[in-house]
Amino acid sequence: MKKLAISFLVLLGFGLTITAQDDNAFPVQVDLKNGTIEGLYDTHTGIQKYFGIPFAKPPVGELRWKAPQPLDDWKGIKETKEFGPRPVQAMVFGDMKSRSRGLSEDCLYLNVWTPAKYNDKDLPVLVYFYGGGNVAGDASEYRYDGESMAKKGIVVVTTNYRLNVFGNLAHPELTAEAPYKASGNYGQLDQNMALQWVRDNIAAFGGNPDQVTIAGESAGSIGVSVQMASPLSKNLIAGAIGESGAAIVPTMAPVSLEEAEKQGTQFLESIGVESIAALRKLSTREIYEKYNDTQRFGFPMVIDGYLLPKTLPEIFASKQQAQVPLLVGWNSAEIPGMAFTQGPITKEAFVEKVKQNYPKKYEEVLELYPHGTPTEVEWAATNLASDNFIAYSTWKWFDLHRKNSDQSVYRYLYSKIRPPLRDQNLVSGLAGGTVERGSNAPQMPKPIGAPHAAEIEYAMGNLPLVDDYAWTADDYKTSSTMQEFFANFIKTGNPNGDEVPNWDAAKANESEPPVMVIDTESGSTKAENDARYNFLDKVYKN
Repeated sequence: MKKLAISFLVLLGFGLTITAQDDNAFPVQVDLKNGTIEGLYDTHTGIQKYFGIPFAKPPVGELRWKAPQPLDDWKGIKETKEFGPRPVQAMVFGDMKSRSRGLSEDCLYLNVWTPAKYNDKDLPVLVYFYGGGNVAGDASEYRYDGESMAKKGIVVVTTNYRLNVFGNLAHPELTAEAPYKASGNYGQLDQNMALQWVRDNIAAFGGNPDQVTIAGESAGSIGVSVQMASPLSKNLIAGAIGESGAAIVPTMAPVSLEEAEKQGTQFLESIGVESIAALRKLSTREIYEKYNDTQRFGFPMVIDGYLLPKTLPEIFASKQQAQVPLLVGWNSAEIPGMAFTQGPITKEAFVEKVKQNYPKKYEEVLELYPHGTPTEVEWAATNLASDNFIAYSTWKWFDLHRKNSDQSVYRYLYSKIRPPLRDQNLVSGLAGGTVERGSNAPQMPKPIGAPHAAEIEYAMGNLPLVDDYAWTADDYKTSSTMQEFFANFIKTGNPNGDEVPNWDAAKANESEPPVMVIDTESGSTKAENDARYNFLDKVYKN
């Protein structure tokens, strides 16, 4: 042994390097409903990985703008060792780092990470929906990687779904041809199809089809709220986690079928296409370029009488949603205050904008958002911008479920501020991501709290995979706590455990329900700001 150690040191002394073998995995096969797939068993982590598994027919040709169709069976062994193509999209957000094999309309693929050994079964399952405003994102991004969570004894699934013009276009001709007489919501129907696939196949990976928790951030969280409300999905899930977002006014709430069809008709007119048949004849490139030329930010979801029979507040108020435990929250500084002041954040600018936006109730708003000192003004503008952007809608989801369900509901406020960027040629983007610095790069203010999307890699245990930031021991501590909360909830419907602070569920009749503040030092406290959301509830009349 001493001779080996000396030899190793001698090699290092001569500047030679010894590298581990790159391939740490061997092929492993699984029999699914439609055929056999082959993934990889990583002997270093003990996790099996299956990437690019098809879960529906490719939505191309005549299947473009139709609900996803069940797969045909295949013969032989399908290799699932690389991520499938991501949905067609422009580069909208700077923090998206894909590992997929390009872009394609043929994008309905999902990925599975499982820790199951040969005799394991009935492991809890997590299905994660990515964010991106329903216009961007994909299931291969580093921050959504499922391996870290799989190491905690969970089978993890990340899934693609159609986006932008391919995912949410509604039109009278599309409505006429659909068996359920509606159109739009294709991306959300893709999410439902993925959940059906999980029900039918997850046992082959050691997962329990009756213990499926769905989770997501931003548009992914909005997707979770929709699937929780939908009669098509509510019986396919056992729990739900929402990170910043619900499909409730003013945040990407669904519109009437009539309104969605009107927008679709106007879109076709604006690009000079006479019919859906003519649009289907266009290439992916032609549709992509014509859509981008209109500068639209996607299309709204639809109250279609199929996926969504009513608005989410109506569904939850009538207790028709999935009656499952819910863990939900948002970040302490979702969007910069200048999004509200539309310029420098000063007391004068804040007061002026409040008077413009709330002419009859501005005094109440100014009282709810203290603005006496420069620090208070920055927080007031940030809080009001964040509340209107996404915090209120998420609170409303929380409030509706705790009052209309006998299931446990847990709320958090994520407050950990990221460390500085490693590369000073990057700047933080509006949604908390990163973009290349250049002459036209936005000069974003230093965040005073945790911005939108900042919690994802912490929650999923993926700090080592997101190398833009100089993570510290405090970041890893925060991540360990948040991931443990999530893992406990996925396993039991309750985030509590021996290694995390106690987190009380919110009761239906509490005027100040608790909130878990997640930071370097996490802890539960009584809500201090719900008066803001009760005020906005009157403004939005949800």
